[in-house]
Amino acid sequence: MILRKTYLLIMFFGLIIAPLKIKGQINQKEEKVSNSSAFKNGEWLQFRLHYGLFSASHASLTLSSDTINGEPVIHAKGYGRTSGLARLFFRVEDHYESYFNEEKTQPLRFIRNIDEGGYTKNKVIDFDQKNGFAYVDDIKNKKQSKHDIKLNTQDVVSTFYYLRNHIPSEKLIPNESFKVNIFFDDEPFEFKLKYLGIENIKTKFGEIECLKFIPVVQIGRVFKEKESIILWVSNDLNKIPIRVQADIAIGSIKCDLENFKNIKHPFKIRVD
Repeated sequence: MILRKTYLLIMFFGLIIAPLKIKGQINQKEEKVSNSSAFKNGEWLQFRLHYGLFSASHASLTLSSDTINGEPVIHAKGYGRTSGLARLFFRVEDHYESYFNEEKTQPLRFIRNIDEGGYTKNKVIDFDQKNGFAYVDDIKNKKQSKHDIKLNTQDVVSTFYYLRNHIPSEKLIPNESFKVNIFFDDEPFEFKLKYLGIENIKTKFGEIECLKFIPVVQIGRVFKEKESIILWVSNDLNKIPIRVQADIAIGSIKCDLENFKNIKHPFKIRVD
């Protein structure tokens, strides 16, 4: 159970989000994305998760153009799997998909089809953003349900792209937080992210200037303390997650950007 929760956490926020309950209310306005969107059709990002000296898994995120009910959308696909020795002990094959409106970064459909050491789920969520509903089709258990959602609610994949477009880097103040409404599985959540400041980190590509964040989480069986996850995002127009590091009950896990293609804006990398 701990390994499963850990893997989901690291894989998404573009790797970070199995969403986490946060107290408080959100006044999340419906916003349009300008032409300076942080991403474009064809973008591909690959991440590698390390546990100690071991490379435990890989995750990728890809974008393509598609349609839902005749409406042009961006189709984001997330795929993750354990690799190497980790695969012998805990086999993971996870598929996540999100279809979202590019102009407002609002999800219309979310698909989750996972197999994590025999723990499986297969769900499709259709979002009615206009009327404030989420329709869940639990294919595995042959159940359907309807849920109320707040304005501009995201799924766990669209959240990644929504934040990339809406993080106001020029207005960020250290220790300030902002929140996002998320619907995951059968529940609404509130995701809270606190900004720490700017930090340069060394990567396989060179040194990258990053915005540093802490997702505020609840203490539990997985996390040691309230602020045990750190996220570094490139401080440029791409806003790509460069590194996620988490201290958990069984050690420390790091997830790094491994490869990328077709990013929209120049990547600011300092090479010595």
